[in-house]
Amino acid sequence: MSFLVEHPSSKINHSFNISGSKSESNRLLILKYIFKNIKIENLSNSDDTIVLKNYLESNSNLIDVHQAGTAMRFLTAYLAIQNNNSFQITGSKRMQNRPIKILVDTLNILGADIKYLDKIGYPPLKINGKMLLGGEISLSSEVSSQYISALMLIASSLKNGLVISLEGSVTSRPYIEMTSSILNRVGIKSSFKENKISIQSVKLLEKSIQKVESDWSSLSYFYSIVALSKYSELNIGSYNINSIQGDKKLVEIYQNFGVQTSFSNDIITIKKIESKDLNKSLKLDLSDTPDIAQTIAVTCFGLGLSCDLHGLHTLKIKETDRLEALKVELTKMGAIVSITKDSFHLTKSSEIKSNITIETYNDHRMAMAFTPLAICKPIIINNPDVVSKSFPDFWDHLKGMNFLISKN
Repeated sequence: MSFLVEHPSSKINHSFNISGSKSESNRLLILKYIFKNIKIENLSNSDDTIVLKNYLESNSNLIDVHQAGTAMRFLTAYLAIQNNNSFQITGSKRMQNRPIKILVDTLNILGADIKYLDKIGYPPLKINGKMLLGGEISLSSEVSSQYISALMLIASSLKNGLVISLEGSVTSRPYIEMTSSILNRVGIKSSFKENKISIQSVKLLEKSIQKVESDWSSLSYFYSIVALSKYSELNIGSYNINSIQGDKKLVEIYQNFGVQTSFSNDIITIKKIESKDLNKSLKLDLSDTPDIAQTIAVTCFGLGLSCDLHGLHTLKIKETDRLEALKVELTKMGAIVSITKDSFHLTKSSEIKSNITIETYNDHRMAMAFTPLAICKPIIINNPDVVSKSFPDFWDHLKGMNFLISKN
């Protein structure tokens, strides 16, 4: 199935709410099921969170996370501490080609019993749960931050807590900082200074209610819509001016595209302001915020700007090779693109081809990053249901903004 998407006016004024952050929700869910006394409000309704929650609630020893990468990493660590229980965990064909060796090796160093059922370094896994003592470990900091967060989330349940020394330049630092902040919020002493993470052991937590802030990664697509429009103003809840989510960098980045941000209580307002001095070329290091790289690249293309985006090495092991997918799909639309193993380069272009079919590669962010181009030209999105992985309400919100969406 595919959707033909277009917009009649390029002027939008709308108010709505976005579901809770997938990243915050998944971290809090692991802590909830370790300590049993955390209540979560505004939980994400994404497929990834639903998959994680369902398996945490179930008694199943056979687990299939499908495409949910966060669930794979977090559950691997969580299941490793389920003493006297054995599990098998697998995922989609793509998941079985996404590396997990560094996390498995580190858990086994800590005393876990995890074995590969097929290819070394990749799911599926056989996990025999044990009581782990914790202690001190060293880990390359250039790996997926989800490996590090997975270890941090179980650290306080280990008898000796955990100290993680990160070697090298830290990738996606805001996600590690988010994990540390959430641990402190629920009553677990955690610190992340320079390249050392320290987490104390805890036997019992006081009861608490944790409200999840809405998702900034999901908000990025609406920043793109506003940037590509002639005039738009969106009021969206519920967001914090002092958010712990790294993708709040959108506020600063999208000023380059004439988008102004303001906050009132928990409502964020994003508004297009007339600007005759848009940067003709944008250079960004997105090593802290790789999830918004596709959105920024597409926004630049739609505005006829060139861009050089760096710090993107983790994009090659996501739901698809996102750098290659961006190059292929933007080229179809008339862009001139080059990529390296960790960077994306777009040459300024005045051409946007109409009615081009965008392949989404079973990647939710490909579908949502390209859709805002419908403000400029009609566009066809293949496999539109893939958005449910992180943002199942995406198409409903676009209809509320008068986008014309029809099955193609």
